[in-house]
Amino acid sequence: MIIEDDKRLREVLKKILERKEFPVKIVGDGSDGITKIKQSFFDIALVDLKMPGMDGMEVLKAIKKISPPTYVIIMTAFGTIDSAVEAMKNGAFDYITKPFRTEEILIVIKKALEHRDLRRKVEYLTKQAEQRYKFDDLIGKSKPMQDVFEMTRRVSRSDTTVLITGKTGTGKELVAKAIHKSSQREGKPFVVVNSSAIPETLLESELFGHVKGAFTGALRNKRGLFQEAHEGTLFLDEIGEVPPSTQVKLLRAIEDKIITPVGATKGEKVDLRLIAATNHDLQQEVGKGTFRGDLYYRLKVLSIHLPELKERRGDIPLLANHFLKKYSVSLEKEVKTISKEALSLLLNHDWPGNVRELEHAIERAMLVCDSEKILPQHLPPEIQFPEEARIRQAKEEGGSLEAMEKEYIRMILKKAGGHKSKAASILGIDRRTLYRKLKNYGVE
Repeated sequence: MIIEDDKRLREVLKKILERKEFPVKIVGDGSDGITKIKQSFFDIALVDLKMPGMDGMEVLKAIKKISPPTYVIIMTAFGTIDSAVEAMKNGAFDYITKPFRTEEILIVIKKALEHRDLRRKVEYLTKQAEQRYKFDDLIGKSKPMQDVFEMTRRVSRSDTTVLITGKTGTGKELVAKAIHKSSQREGKPFVVVNSSAIPETLLESELFGHVKGAFTGALRNKRGLFQEAHEGTLFLDEIGEVPPSTQVKLLRAIEDKIITPVGATKGEKVDLRLIAATNHDLQQEVGKGTFRGDLYYRLKVLSIHLPELKERRGDIPLLANHFLKKYSVSLEKEVKTISKEALSLLLNHDWPGNVRELEHAIERAMLVCDSEKILPQHLPPEIQFPEEARIRQAKEEGGSLEAMEKEYIRMILKKAGGHKSKAASILGIDRRTLYRKLKNYGVE
């Protein structure tokens, strides 16, 4: 797009560029140029700085607002070079002074096109990397997570029951959603049930429904969550909390695809896929007699285990930046990066709450951050001061004196840079006593 009020110059530029096989549009004033920009996309806009009506600076600002990827090259007379520099601060790619030779304008245009191609390549590679390290809302480049992605893709192709295991906060529901979205049931209901959040006496009714008069308070027929998930997926979280009496009905529902509402005499067919999840070791529960063996083996035909965050520390920067982008949008804050010092603290934290704890830590940091970069002081205290947090936790949990002393010695030793004589002096004990305690406590 050439926006130039000098008719002769814009016609000459058009011929020069068309000889190089560039498709070109020309207009004589800024407002017409903006109208054309709104109608079509242009890789490059050559804009004269001094024009009657809407001048080049106004046109530049409008173009960058309407079409940020468009490269704007300002054309200016020698006397207005300061304005051209100001235009570059407002987003212009480059400027060229009049009068100019054909070679000069072609070099500037070539430079803009090379920059465009490089930007597109970076965008493509970034997208490829994100796809490689992402499966739906699951993120990770570590070997354990790549194994999870591969297994998730495989189980998505079938309609078999899946058991997802892993500690709280590892992302079991995200895996279930990814399976559902990648399966033939995509677009159908995805119903989530947290077994531990429903009282034992109401769980059976919630799952399978009930008929009017089945029990006190059953004033009308009620559809169960199995019925709500018909043709879709039912995600049964914390399945280890399901009482034995309900486990029998659950097994029948899985095997026969038939559920019987509480108080009903006749079962009804349901068509759904069941995905179960637990943070317990169900095999141990089977051994203790608290979970039915036949249900357990029926559930684990296909199983996926999610690693703890401390087992895949290499994913922490990837996840932290993902949450940074997420909360930059939702909180409308211009926080662009995480400092090296803050990232080091994130990498060294134990993450007992796993990915969920990391997300909350980044959200909290975003809320208190008053700059473009997350710094150590923006992180939760337990991440900033891990030794003090461990001592406090040991005290709150009624830990032994030895456990608290061990954590305190570790904290002082770290503050002393590993220098044992200095640490012993701070602790008020001799070096031999410190060595003995370190040996007894297994502190390196």
